[in-house]
Amino acid sequence: MYKFNEEEVLQTYANGIQLRPLIEEKLDALWKKGISNICFMGIGGTYASSLQAYVHMKEKSALEVFVENAAEYLATGNKRINEKTLVIISSVTGTTSEMIDAVNKVHEVKATVLGFIDTKDTPLYKMVDICFCSPKNEQLKFFMVADRLMFHEGVFEEYQDYYSQVDAHFARVMVEAEKAHDQFAYEYAKRHIHDKMHYFLGAGAMYGATYSYAMCYWEEMHWMRTKSIHAAEFFHGMLEIIDEETPVTVFVTEDSQREIALRAVRFLDKINKNHEVIDSKNIPAEGFSEKYRGYLSHHLIHAVTNRIDAALEEISGHDMDLRRYYRKVEY
Repeated sequence: MYKFNEEEVLQTYANGIQLRPLIEEKLDALWKKGISNICFMGIGGTYASSLQAYVHMKEKSALEVFVENAAEYLATGNKRINEKTLVIISSVTGTTSEMIDAVNKVHEVKATVLGFIDTKDTPLYKMVDICFCSPKNEQLKFFMVADRLMFHEGVFEEYQDYYSQVDAHFARVMVEAEKAHDQFAYEYAKRHIHDKMHYFLGAGAMYGATYSYAMCYWEEMHWMRTKSIHAAEFFHGMLEIIDEETPVTVFVTEDSQREIALRAVRFLDKINKNHEVIDSKNIPAEGFSEKYRGYLSHHLIHAVTNRIDAALEEISGHDMDLRRYYRKVEY
């Protein structure tokens, strides 16, 4: 069976957590200076992570927060982005063309760009106004920004308590979640590796991750056909193509939209014999208060999908780094 490098994964999570003091320092200064609104901007997987941060904030915060797709911004613009806007971006390579052009356009209106750029000395690394360079953990990084902003707004009073638990336990909890689901992931992969089409449902902060998992992982990395849909929209079209054998996976979290996902599960239980339910409630998070499980849910499920990806790669022999078109041809 495929290998799991526990120490490497632990260190990856620890590196992300260790960014928080620097994030706080930069955001504290920006808050004092004055921010009129916050824009999470991305393309592909970074757009998906932006959707997650937006959902996380809109329940608590009265700040003007919105998500912008970089390609749409280049085509249409957005008058809400101005000199007092904080634009938050992320890039693994630092060379994504749409993001480079979007940052140039953002700078034309003198907005401040905070970037998590994983690769040093790249165009985006040099272009952003505030740069953090620490690979992976994009969702964690976006959420640390969101939470610090809400702390300053005065709507996240549990900030210090929550992050004391993150500092102490997050990395280990995530590693244990991956290890515990190794066999499940392998069996799941064997059941679904030959699906002609697989449907993924999610809600809450998990919807952006659901969208990303279908598009950026199964389609881009595994070359497997999928569709993602918000669980709330399942009952407005998609349910009509479900039969007994349709492959479906429902991600269920513990945030305020849990019931939306469970409604879809109850429907599938009645008519479908080929659906999977991955529920964060079944994943331990030792050291965390029960009241914070909603914040952790999508992270815990990500640990499970990490192992599913590794299993699919092992069984199929298809290297997840292989691309036919992306960065291979002009488009």
